[in-house]
Amino acid sequence: MLDEITRTRIVDDLEGAYRTRAPLPLLTRTYPGIEVEDAYRIQEAFVARRVAGGARIAGYKVGLTSKPMQEMAGSDEPDFSAVTDGMFLPEGTPISAANFFDPMIEIEIAFVMKSALKGPGILPVDVIRATDFVVPAIEIVDFRVARAPGMNIIDTVADLAACGGVVLGANPRRLEAIDVRRVQGSILRNGHVEQEGEASAVLGNPVTAVAWLANKLGGFGVAFEPGQVILTGSFVRAFPIKAGDEIVCRFDQGLGDVATSFV
Repeated sequence: MLDEITRTRIVDDLEGAYRTRAPLPLLTRTYPGIEVEDAYRIQEAFVARRVAGGARIAGYKVGLTSKPMQEMAGSDEPDFSAVTDGMFLPEGTPISAANFFDPMIEIEIAFVMKSALKGPGILPVDVIRATDFVVPAIEIVDFRVARAPGMNIIDTVADLAACGGVVLGANPRRLEAIDVRRVQGSILRNGHVEQEGEASAVLGNPVTAVAWLANKLGGFGVAFEPGQVILTGSFVRAFPIKAGDEIVCRFDQGLGDVATSFV
C-alpha cells in the first residue's frame, strides 16, 4: 500500500499530464508497492477534483468485461470508473485526435437508468426493472499512463479505467424488446469492418455487468441515480485510431449505428 502523500502526488501527476500532454510511465513500475486499492483511491481523488471544479458524475463504466479486454490488461476481473459529464461527446461532431494521448475504440451497449439502484444484493432482474432503455455506444479508450509491457489493471484503474470519452447513439431500445445477450455488433473504420462480436462476451450478459458494478459500488455507499449512463464494457478487442479515421459501430436488433470521426 502507498501512503496518502504518495497517492496525492500521483493524482497531481495525472492532472499534470493533461497540461503537458506527456503520459506517465507505468505506475506499477514507478511505485512497486502500489496495490489495486491504491489505484481506486487515486481514481476517486482524481474524480473528486473534477467534481470540485464543476464537473458532474453522469455515469459509470465497467471495463475489462470480456476475455479479449482482460487479456489486453493482464487481468482476470473487471474494473470500473465514474464518468463525468464532460467526457460525453456528441455524435456526428468531429473529434480532435490531439485531445487524446493514445486513443482506441470500443463498441458497447449503454444502459440509461430509470430509477436508483444500490447494492449489495442486486440481481440481474433488479437491473432490468431499474433500466429505462439501452443505446449503442462508442467508448474512446485513452491512456494517461502510457501503455507498455507489464501494464496491468492497477495502471488502468488509477487512470479512470482508461476512459477518454463516450459517444452515445440516439436510437433507444427497451430491454424487453431485444435479447441483449445476442446483440451482434461490428466496428467499421473508414468503411472496413475491423472487429465483430456478440454482447454475450460481456460477462455472459451486459445486464450482469450492470449488476456487478451496482454491487461493487454499493460497498462504497454509491448508488446509480436516475438518468445516469452505465457503460457495460466492450465485447471485442479495442484497436487504435488516428486523425482521419471515421468510425461506425453497428448493432443489430434495432439498435442501429453510432458514428464519430477524428480530425
